[in-house]
Amino acid sequence: MKPQNTSVNLSILVIDDEQSIRDGSERILVRMGYQVYKASRGSEGLAILAENSASIVLLDLKMPGMDGMEVLSRIHHMDPQILVIVITGYATIETAIEAMKKGAYDFIPKPFEPDQLRIVINRAREKIRLTEEARRLEQERQRNLADLGAEKSRVRTIVESLPNGVLVTNIQGQVVLMNPAFCWLMGIPIDQETGKPVESYVQDTGFCNLIKAICQKTSRESDSTYEFLVGEDKYFQAIGRPVLSEEGECLGAVVNLTDVTAMKVLDRLKSEFVAKVSHELRSPLSTIHEQLALVLRDMAEKESSRDQYLLSRAKEKTQGMISLIGDLLDLSHIEAGNVCKERQPVRVDDLLKNIVDFLGTRFRSKEQSIQLDLPETPLPFVNADPMALESIFGNLITNAINYTPNFGHICVSAHRVSNGIEVNVTDTGFGIEARHLDQIFKRFFRVKNEKTRFITGTGLGLPIVKGLLDELGGTIQVQSEPSQGSAFTVFLPIAEPD
Repeated sequence: MKPQNTSVNLSILVIDDEQSIRDGSERILVRMGYQVYKASRGSEGLAILAENSASIVLLDLKMPGMDGMEVLSRIHHMDPQILVIVITGYATIETAIEAMKKGAYDFIPKPFEPDQLRIVINRAREKIRLTEEARRLEQERQRNLADLGAEKSRVRTIVESLPNGVLVTNIQGQVVLMNPAFCWLMGIPIDQETGKPVESYVQDTGFCNLIKAICQKTSRESDSTYEFLVGEDKYFQAIGRPVLSEEGECLGAVVNLTDVTAMKVLDRLKSEFVAKVSHELRSPLSTIHEQLALVLRDMAEKESSRDQYLLSRAKEKTQGMISLIGDLLDLSHIEAGNVCKERQPVRVDDLLKNIVDFLGTRFRSKEQSIQLDLPETPLPFVNADPMALESIFGNLITNAINYTPNFGHICVSAHRVSNGIEVNVTDTGFGIEARHLDQIFKRFFRVKNEKTRFITGTGLGLPIVKGLLDELGGTIQVQSEPSQGSAFTVFLPIAEPD
């Protein structure tokens, strides 16, 4: 930025007993843009300074009456910021040096040329400009520090008033901030000093490992979540993310702690309610279903088509209700975390063969063809719950049969990928519109149109598949087009070697 010309804002006082020096200096300084005051004696100059402000004083050291040294001392007493430039003859250079030791800014010897005066005045003007700039920067710095202090105070007030616990650590895992909610949740005294490793405040190993893992991240792509139990009846959920600098360097971790005890209790009560109601409904529905089957078998001999149709529909509805109850129970088990606990090595290729054989009656009744493509070399073991895998692939293959018309084709294939096993279930069925693809894994959602409205189902099969895969650490993807069929791809991690 171009420096501002401050000469028009400065006034200069010339104190000299020689008329020619006063008048000559005035002519030069006025042309440079300064306002000039003149005084022939020291007392007269001090009186002018008392009435007017001046930034620079040209002071002759040898004057009748008050000595120049005395005038210099009084000027500094009046305003230390005034720059005094002494004017002296060659015979008094030592006196000028002494004056500078006592606070004079510069000196100019007599007689002087106009250029000499201009150089000294410009140097003094630059000194004033730099002094004012330094003062302005200092004021701005003080303002910024005050603003920063106020901002820190506001942020700290907000953090301390949050209902959830907040913990902040540095890259070494040392605690730098704990809000009162965190201290209260973890049973830590409110006045507990920070600065110690997180293990000194929270004894849960998983929580401490969460902090260490977050401190190794270099992006905020996803939050890290961890649930743990404190005591016998307190459940907490910790959600953490790294604190990154502008250059992407991890500076530490910030963790939000929430008490989820009430949610856990509610989930448990909901699961117990679903289990109890489902159990109470399953038995009578099963009995009704069996009795309807017996009645239909007896009526087959009487050939009453209308009554047969009505009873068949009733039998289908009871079977649908039984399936719904079973799916609800499966979902409640998944939500309660009671699935996939008893894991063991499972061969997926053998499991798929058994499921295809078991469902053979279904696809043969619709005159569908099914193809099972498995590699010649046996696939590696998957560490999983066999019942969970049967539910996953049983649901997918059953859906392929149900949503593929007669004479359609279904293909089930499996192959090894770099870090797991990939299973594909494809069909030539009705397909799914793109707008429904992100909803098919939601509970009770079913695609209903002219082609699928007669297909019975609960809308819970795919949510169960998704929930079980989440428990197993697997994933599922789908590609589909209307009237072109669907392709479901399941990824399962392979078992770790012993």
